[in-house]
Amino acid sequence: MVLQIRPDNAIPHRLLSAAVLLGILMVLLPGPAEAQPSPGYYPSSMVRSTPFSQPYSILWGPQHQSLSSDQTALTLWLDRSSGSGFKSKRAYRNGYFGVSMKVQPGYTAGVNTAFYLSNAEVYPGYHDEIDVELLGTIPGEPYTLQTNVYVRGTGDARPIVGREMRFHLWFDPAAAFHHYAVLWNPDEIVFLVDDVPVRRYQKKVEATFPEREMWAYGSVWDASDWATDNGRYRADYRYQPFVSGFREFKVAGCEVGAPASCRPVAAGPGGGLSAQQGAAMRWAQQRSMVYYYCQDGSKDRSNYPEC
Repeated sequence: MVLQIRPDNAIPHRLLSAAVLLGILMVLLPGPAEAQPSPGYYPSSMVRSTPFSQPYSILWGPQHQSLSSDQTALTLWLDRSSGSGFKSKRAYRNGYFGVSMKVQPGYTAGVNTAFYLSNAEVYPGYHDEIDVELLGTIPGEPYTLQTNVYVRGTGDARPIVGREMRFHLWFDPAAAFHHYAVLWNPDEIVFLVDDVPVRRYQKKVEATFPEREMWAYGSVWDASDWATDNGRYRADYRYQPFVSGFREFKVAGCEVGAPASCRPVAAGPGGGLSAQQGAAMRWAQQRSMVYYYCQDGSKDRSNYPEC
């Protein structure tokens, strides 16, 4: 909006009414940020945090990790020589897996900060995976949160069938720590951000749902080929190291070998998501979702019977 005052009939600036000035300011100034809705149910509060070394161990890149003296905070970084990662000591058949993460501001294109479940080491080329990934960006553009589900294979002459849902979050993930979690139960997977459900993936077709044991992982690595604008922007090591922080390690669920009496962590107060959680999820998707594989016309629909 531009306020123009012509010399021949201008009103002196000092005579502009307070009401007019207030109206101008209301147009020009941004309004308050939309408040995050309460989901009414907080799974993260039901699972206590543990020191890093209790559920996890270093998987790769030990020289690119720094663990706080009390073992409650882990820093990983990527540079030209290597990234870094960790893995849970135990395998699970269901559970709640959460961690608080903070990523680096500035130029981070191509960098993938990931927290995920997988059994790729046991079933190479034919594995299951549930992903939470913060995809790096260029200055002025937001980070992308990618959630994904792979079932029984991502390559080795098999079609790559990802089930991505992506978000531009309602906060800056580089400004502060936020809690990201996967709640994997026998009949559904719920992705949560600060306990707000952002995605629910239900078991609709047997072959499209992961049922084999998985381990939990975290990592920082170079995914330049696809992470930022489909590979248009790549990791630029003039900005190295690329640093990501992890803390509040929360794991609860039924390990492989646990008795049949072991019950999964409930997704909601009645077992499944409540109406209030559903409303919070709709808010998150309507406000922040930028991609959903079931709405992608370029996909081969025969690979996605659940859609």
